[in-house]
Amino acid sequence: MNQKHAVVIGSGFAGLSAATHLAANNYSVTLLEKNESPGGRARKFTKDGFTFDMGPSWYWMPDVFEDYFSHFGKKPSDYYDLIRLDPSYAVIYGKDEVLNIPANLDEFKAMLERIEPGAASQLDDFLAQAKYKYEVGINDLVKKPSRSLMEFASLGLLKDVLRMDVFQSMSAHVRKFFKSDKIIRLMEFPVLFLGETAENIPALYSLMNYADIALGTWYPKGGMFEIISGMVELAQEKGVKIRCNAEVEEIEIEQGKAKGVRLISGERITADVVIAGADYHHVDRHLINPKYSNYSEDYWDKRVLAPSSLLFYLGVDKKLANLLHHNLFFDEPLGPHADAIYSHPRWPEAPLFYACVPSVTDSTVAPEGMENLFLLIPLAPDLEDSEEIREKYYGMIMDRLEKLSGQEIRSHVVYKRSYAHSDFKSDYHAFKGNAYGLANTLKQTAILKPSLKNKKVSNLFYTGQLTVPGPGVPPSLISGYVVANEVIKEIS
Repeated sequence: MNQKHAVVIGSGFAGLSAATHLAANNYSVTLLEKNESPGGRARKFTKDGFTFDMGPSWYWMPDVFEDYFSHFGKKPSDYYDLIRLDPSYAVIYGKDEVLNIPANLDEFKAMLERIEPGAASQLDDFLAQAKYKYEVGINDLVKKPSRSLMEFASLGLLKDVLRMDVFQSMSAHVRKFFKSDKIIRLMEFPVLFLGETAENIPALYSLMNYADIALGTWYPKGGMFEIISGMVELAQEKGVKIRCNAEVEEIEIEQGKAKGVRLISGERITADVVIAGADYHHVDRHLINPKYSNYSEDYWDKRVLAPSSLLFYLGVDKKLANLLHHNLFFDEPLGPHADAIYSHPRWPEAPLFYACVPSVTDSTVAPEGMENLFLLIPLAPDLEDSEEIREKYYGMIMDRLEKLSGQEIRSHVVYKRSYAHSDFKSDYHAFKGNAYGLANTLKQTAILKPSLKNKKVSNLFYTGQLTVPGPGVPPSLISGYVVANEVIKEIS
């Protein structure tokens, strides 16, 4: 039997996952990356002795990473060392109003009990449900290609779906268990990764709370790019050919079949199957002839996108006090900021923000005696992000960061780089400059997401955060696995 050649576009988590699974199943695989290094949004850069992860900074769901590497007879520790963070992260509600979230479950329950008597026993019930959702969701539902309702037609699975609270909002679900505003905001925080407010995210996603509280927050020594480095090494072990600075200009299609790709350099690469791990909208509307598009521009404009972000990568020439590795600043109300992201898109008046200081855990990411500081503000997609606007928000959050952490920081910043919508567009062709893909609303779940296969081209597939199962690093790993299985079934 002739060996089939697969071209995978994009070397993020989903693209690397798909490429490696195919290579392990006797496909010849060429992985194409437009940027100068692999990793997609999980790239890194170094400057003046600082090493910055450009995108993902949270390592949750360690079992998903273990499962990924186990497919190839490997484990994460073959490629990188994991550290469990304790405290997991800090939540700052105001000056001297800080919760350091303990990794130990009994300590976490005791903390909740001090805030709201009875909350510890309520947490037991909440987590029992969340654990069930996690086990069914991660082990079964998210691994379905979601190409037909029949995939969910078994009586057992229908019962599971009903038990998973898919028709109740996360907001209503949390409030069944807790009354304290602090606890509610803490429990609703993980769904921010899913691209919508708790009022519009199904309660199914309390599984994220189980991931947070029970499975813990981890950090790969050296930074999140160490995961990419491990995946690249594994991919190459399996024979994947990775080419950087190789941007695809067109997927060439004849008579309903992809014949290969043409790079912007003019080079043509033939293929038996093409898997697009690049931005789905970009591929669907710009890399193929419009007559082969899965979806119209109107369809895409009606999708609910997860937020974009304004990021600041900062090098600080001193050690910082009163900050953990991960810090969530909830010192302003969520409502107005959420409205500015989802309901009436605009730059927010008083944004919540996130600060990551990985050098608290890992001395290798900053020069001795200095700190690596990463700041993030979630924003609506498709906003203008001029240098003047970026500077305005830098000043705004630095004012609050200095006040709430009780120290001077700005005058000690020796390196600074910003990153926002226009950068996401230029680096990743990100639709409307989104950072996290498609929001996991009920109307954009499972079969209601953009399909992982082109409906008009027999050998063109899609993977990544705009298709199943959804946004985030673990779902992207799973997405690559799912699409590879579909390719193996159909292109043999």
